[in-house]
Amino acid sequence: MSPSRGRRPGRPENSTGPDQRSQLLDVAVQQFSEHGISGTPLSRIAREARVTPALLHYYFGNKDQLVDAVVRERVLALMAPALQSVTQPSPGDGASHLLDRFVATVLETVSAAPWLPPLWVREVLTEGGQLREMLMREVAPRVTGAITEAIERDQRRGLLNPDIEPRLVPISVIGLTIFALATRSLWSRFPGNQDIDTATLIRHVRALLSSGLSGG
Repeated sequence: MSPSRGRRPGRPENSTGPDQRSQLLDVAVQQFSEHGISGTPLSRIAREARVTPALLHYYFGNKDQLVDAVVRERVLALMAPALQSVTQPSPGDGASHLLDRFVATVLETVSAAPWLPPLWVREVLTEGGQLREMLMREVAPRVTGAITEAIERDQRRGLLNPDIEPRLVPISVIGLTIFALATRSLWSRFPGNQDIDTATLIRHVRALLSSGLSGG
């Protein structure tokens, strides 16, 4: 019997197109977040997605290609608004406005993707993390460069606290945002902290930065 028309060679019978590919990426990123990239074989992802390993190979080829897809279509796509908030500022924006927008965008975006903070801790902060080089290549230079230049520019104009070290501001901001969300499951259990939501965290970080930058 000849092969049925409309079916690509090697295409598994149970593949259903872009929607299933997207669902597989969602499962993969969740598993990477929980178990680490190196600790997550394709068989685990297939099992959690209730598909055959052949379907993963059909869509992504191999694990390296799957990781590349997760980086492009989940991590970088998710962080795009935050990157744009500092690399494409509005005309006349000072450092305070830039940081204010960056903090709000990061916290709102990452709060909606609970898989990102633990993935960031596992694969960026940890020595040997598989996303560390990607961060250094695709994200860090753009964010740190834009923030540092904005701080230096406003310091020269006498608008910001001269004791602030511009190069450390991006590190401080990441600590106040992504790291805070990465440890949320811990500090939210402290007595009296149960009602701290994302909006409260945004106001808190904005206030800290505003007071520290102004040096008032």
